[in-house]
Amino acid sequence: MEDEEGPEYGKPDFVLLDQVTMEDFMRNLQLRFLKGRIYTYIGEVLVSVNPYQELPLYGPEAIARYQGRELYERPPHLYAVANAAYRAMKRRARDTCIVISGESGAGKTEASKHIMQYIAAVTNPSQRAEVERVKDVLLKSTCVLEAFGNARTNRNHNSSRFGKYMDINFDFKGDPIGGHIHSYLLEKSRVLKQHVGERNFHAFYQLLRGCDDQKLRELHLERNPALYNFTRQGAGLNMGVSDGLDSDERSHGVVKEAMRVIGFSPEEVHSVHRILAAILHLGNIEFVETEENGLAVAEEALVGHVAELTATPRDLVLRCLLARTVASGGRELIEKGHTVAEASYARDACAKAVYQRLFEWVVNRINGIMEPRGRDPRRDGKDTVIGVLDIYGFEVFPVNSFEQFCINYCNEKLQQLFIQLILKQEQEEYQREGIAWQSVDYFNNDPIVELVERPHRGILAVLDEACSTAGPITDGIFLQTLDTHHRHHPHYSSRQLCPTDKTMEFGRDFRIKHYAGNVTYCVEGFIDKNRDSLFQDFKRLLYNSSDPTLRAMWPDGQQDITEVTKRPLTAGTLFKNSMVALVENLASKEPFYVRCIKPNEDKVPKRLDQDRCRHQVEYLGLLENVRVRRAGFASRQPYPRFLLRYKMTCEYTWPNHLLGSDRAAVSALLDQHGLQGDVAFGHSKLFIRSPRTLVTLEQSRARLIPIIVLLLQKAWRGTLARWHCRRLRAVYTIMRCFRRHKVRTYLAELQRRFQAARQPPLYGRDLEWPLPPAVLQPFQDTCHVLFCRWRARQLVKNIPPSDMAQIKAKVAAMGALQGLRQDWGCQRAWAQDYLSSGADNPGASGLFAQRLKSLREKDGFGAVLFSSHVRKVNRFHKSRDRALLLTDRHLYKLEPGRQYRVMRAVPLDAVTGLSVTSGRDQLVVLHARGQDDLVVCLHRSQPPLDNRIGELVGVLAAHCQGEGRTLEVRVSDCVPLSQRGVRRLVSVEPRPEQPEPDFRCSRGKFTLLWPGR
Repeated sequence: MEDEEGPEYGKPDFVLLDQVTMEDFMRNLQLRFLKGRIYTYIGEVLVSVNPYQELPLYGPEAIARYQGRELYERPPHLYAVANAAYRAMKRRARDTCIVISGESGAGKTEASKHIMQYIAAVTNPSQRAEVERVKDVLLKSTCVLEAFGNARTNRNHNSSRFGKYMDINFDFKGDPIGGHIHSYLLEKSRVLKQHVGERNFHAFYQLLRGCDDQKLRELHLERNPALYNFTRQGAGLNMGVSDGLDSDERSHGVVKEAMRVIGFSPEEVHSVHRILAAILHLGNIEFVETEENGLAVAEEALVGHVAELTATPRDLVLRCLLARTVASGGRELIEKGHTVAEASYARDACAKAVYQRLFEWVVNRINGIMEPRGRDPRRDGKDTVIGVLDIYGFEVFPVNSFEQFCINYCNEKLQQLFIQLILKQEQEEYQREGIAWQSVDYFNNDPIVELVERPHRGILAVLDEACSTAGPITDGIFLQTLDTHHRHHPHYSSRQLCPTDKTMEFGRDFRIKHYAGNVTYCVEGFIDKNRDSLFQDFKRLLYNSSDPTLRAMWPDGQQDITEVTKRPLTAGTLFKNSMVALVENLASKEPFYVRCIKPNEDKVPKRLDQDRCRHQVEYLGLLENVRVRRAGFASRQPYPRFLLRYKMTCEYTWPNHLLGSDRAAVSALLDQHGLQGDVAFGHSKLFIRSPRTLVTLEQSRARLIPIIVLLLQKAWRGTLARWHCRRLRAVYTIMRCFRRHKVRTYLAELQRRFQAARQPPLYGRDLEWPLPPAVLQPFQDTCHVLFCRWRARQLVKNIPPSDMAQIKAKVAAMGALQGLRQDWGCQRAWAQDYLSSGADNPGASGLFAQRLKSLREKDGFGAVLFSSHVRKVNRFHKSRDRALLLTDRHLYKLEPGRQYRVMRAVPLDAVTGLSVTSGRDQLVVLHARGQDDLVVCLHRSQPPLDNRIGELVGVLAAHCQGEGRTLEVRVSDCVPLSQRGVRRLVSVEPRPEQPEPDFRCSRGKFTLLWPGR
């Protein structure tokens, strides 16, 4: 078993107890229950304790953990039993069954639900529609049967008041293809009366509280259950827990949806509701005697409601309630009126019979829908079956009647089968393995079963004889007959036979010594409940109903009253026959058992009542089961599985043995531990006699497991690291090859695109560079720079030497302006010395030439960089026309009106920068170190307003670059300047009507009025 349960959780299998005593059994059961381990094995039998709370033990994840596993590979669980039954059915093509037993409230119904959910979850992986339909019907049928067959009792809020056995048919692939439900001993007397604190069947309350008002009016019902005799007792109780999570209103909708999914038509559902309503109205009918010694119904409107809901004539309903028709010997019909007592008996018998027939019809309708469709064994192969039996457990009440007698007889039969099958399985396994079989002493309940069902003298036979005898046969006379027949039976006694036993009353009680203990039965009502007679008038009435659903429930009503028919079988005989058939059916299958235990009477979680559970352990025969299992050998395991679990405890078997066989390896392992004397060797299994041997092996294994785990972890981590390293190497190799491929592809594409780059005049200007791999992005950036330089070189080679100075100036201007000024005159030729040009300075070019000659002689400059007429503004806010001369030594401000007299000369190395705007205006501010900034606007050019700012910037920047210093060029639409330490701003204002550029001064700010947009 997987090490998910340590010693602190007790023994997961009661067979492993050191001592097989009730005290040790209860101590282990309580320890596991308080630790949340509600499941424990007895060999292959599962013991389940109801936790009365939701536990995280179920769902898809839990199903996946148990699917396909052996029984002992995981901790005890319902899923393990369901998986074992399913695998046995699928692998060996054997029919199997799961028998779930226990008293009311022990969790039998919930256990059967979990088993059905497991089977539904692990089947039909291909999602075939027909299989899905069958699965839906199987799952939904439980909800419908609970509504009509379950009720709230003092022991259980959802107690099954009937026994259920469901066969699930599977095809050769292991998918469910159909099913069949058998029901046993519905407690129909509950329709009439319930004990204090209990309710009628859920269906009545769901109808009253779940239907809408319009439907209730159609059924002539009120919503309050207290208005009806049959539901008054449980009117203030809910079907579920006190918080109302399982309210009748919600459950009504769930049941209706389940019936729709199963395949009930809307008309059939409506008929079911009408029949339930008719039963409620029937229970409210009272009878009174008339003055003419006749009989009448106290409230005749109820008769009309019953007639309408059953679709029968009102007068016939009234006649059946007040009288019955009998046939004389000459087949003459005689109508015999009822007394009040007889009419009440007939009414109650009718109500019970109608509900029983309704329940049987629901079961048969589900069976008809679940029947396998279109199956041919010759074509589809033999079907296999898994049976699930959810049957009532042993019952001992303060007053035990006919129902308890039948239920306990059923448990005697099942216990008899259980012991026989367990012993049979043990004996067969011993024979298969060649182990000598030892006889086992156990409680033989054959005498008890014979006491009940023996022909002619058994209790049921005597009861049938009493029911068939004409004349006033009472329950007391029946008891006297039992005393006569069974006076000397060791398991039977009564007050007549044991006068000193005052726990029984004279003429009323008898006692049977069952395998689970002594039970005292009260014979009052035995004959009536066994006879269970219903007058033929009611059968004919309901058979002739115009409601097809109701009519189908009463096929025996078609017989004419004058026909001589056999006496119908009694309830006891029918139940005995069904039990015999059930036992034969189970005996033909491979059984799996679930024994359910109710921990306490208050339905409180985590509380186990020792006395209460001890009683259940006794009557379920669990301790006896442990003894049978341990009579020869407590445990048996196949050799491979034994080695797989314990091979690490022996040096000859770890990690893998080299001996001749697994048996030899197991023998060597046991020799090393000195345990040879406590085992026996079968053909394929090892049989271990004492649980202490297993404990010794488990302890040795537990000491070595941490060491092995560390070894495995180390090896696994090393393996993972090696895998990771190999993956990284492979990744790097792939990356390297891929990068090479990308580089080669990129270079080939680059070569292809630039093959025509040498063609003039563009030299590859419009070529688009391919997208490089990330690793080649720096390479492409470098290549792009080199290409640009190469292309520039190709273009420059074709430029005359005389134009090189102009080209350098334009390049310098482009770099200095950095794209911040869009129009700077790069498209035209730059003359630089415009004042010496006759075109720009036609009247004074000669005077300027003379001044230029004198300045060259005086200052010794080498070349004129730039000259132009300007409009300047000074710190006194006065603007004048001046000329600007820029040489390679000085910056001159000249006065054109006085033969270009020098007004200001600034050494060129003192000029630190200049500022221009981003528009088309010709404003420029020259900044000199230690002197006022010079604010000028180039003008009087040819053509007018010619753009020469870029030329000035370019020649000055190129000269500064040649001297190895930086010229700061700023581009701003609002240029700051400094004059005599005063900070000012100069901006440009376009004025289309302005004839010539000029400055305007206001509030210490200069504005250039530019004649343009």
